[in-house]
Amino acid sequence: MLNRRILRVKAFQNLYAYEQCKGSNFNLAKDYIKESFLPDLNSMEVQDKAALSRDAQSAIQLFEQSVDSKSQLQASDGSPKIKKVVLEAINTFHSSNKKDQDFLLKNMIASAERIPQLYLLAIELLQAFSKQAGIEIEKKKKLQAGSPVAFANELNLTNNRVLANLRESDIYRAAVAKNNANLDDLELEIREWFRDYIKPSEEYQAYIKLSNPSVEEDLHASDELLKKILFKNDVILNYFSEKDLNWTENKSVVRSLASKVLKNAAGLGEDSDGQMPEIAMNWDEDKEFFQNIFNFTIENDRENKALISQKTKNWDIDRLAFTDKVIISMAITEMQNFPSIPVKVSINEYIDISKTYSTPKSKQFVNGLLDVMAKELTESGKIRKSGRGLLDNK
Repeated sequence: MLNRRILRVKAFQNLYAYEQCKGSNFNLAKDYIKESFLPDLNSMEVQDKAALSRDAQSAIQLFEQSVDSKSQLQASDGSPKIKKVVLEAINTFHSSNKKDQDFLLKNMIASAERIPQLYLLAIELLQAFSKQAGIEIEKKKKLQAGSPVAFANELNLTNNRVLANLRESDIYRAAVAKNNANLDDLELEIREWFRDYIKPSEEYQAYIKLSNPSVEEDLHASDELLKKILFKNDVILNYFSEKDLNWTENKSVVRSLASKVLKNAAGLGEDSDGQMPEIAMNWDEDKEFFQNIFNFTIENDRENKALISQKTKNWDIDRLAFTDKVIISMAITEMQNFPSIPVKVSINEYIDISKTYSTPKSKQFVNGLLDVMAKELTESGKIRKSGRGLLDNK
């Protein structure tokens, strides 16, 4: 299930990507300025290359000074052409950033909301292998003219009651249809994967040695195939990664939810009434948090960087680990804009992210800086907590 910690990590990854895009857009804007002052090869007039080069450098300097505020551009004594080119570069830069922000926001939400399709595809693969086992036994019967009893155990997966319960469930079938979780394009792959990966596996071989397996044994077998074959085999995993650009991050959540579907179908889970698991306890609320932490961090970028600069005067902010700047900016944004989240919760969450995604020394640096900033922002009234957010602020 998606929790706030996972959502913070996903937002951090997309904010990191946004900063990379922003850097590229900045360089493209400067390239545009340089190109605007190149000699006109089609002109019959003599081109003053030195003057054009000086104008280009002046324009780039003015762009860097004015990119966050056009007041300096308006007050500049640069030539009309310089001011025109710089204004165009600034507008293009901000327009490109907005497009990247919208794209990343849309993608990260879509990626989260695609999780039900992914866990249902995993279950549908088990269903397909169950069907394939039956097809192969039927062929074997015809070829060997054997009695049905001789092949009984080999039909364990075909007769698996957990998978059968799902096939008979209106709720499950509706979820498959709603999320477009079909394997119509995998007919050949299913035969090959069953032959090469399922049948030879220890889990499958142990399962077909059982006579009249219980529901618990059916659950154990299907769950083992799910976790040890479907979610460990590189070929099958590649299928999922092609479905989801964020598969590496989503994999553990999808596996957990697919396993929960099986337990529920066996009557041993929390929702034994057949309901499909939700991606979060309250997705509407979590989705709002997810969107806001991403958007608010971008909107408060200048203010956050100024705060970080004030507290790292002995450091060149450009020399700080790039990931640390994103993590600290997110933490400042969360502490100031989410009154129901305690300050200590926010600090601990971003310390954990720094341990996984930043440098070995980042944990201590992020912890120390956020502690100081949280105290000063609270004293200045910029951090105001209410409800649950007051729990650690007494």
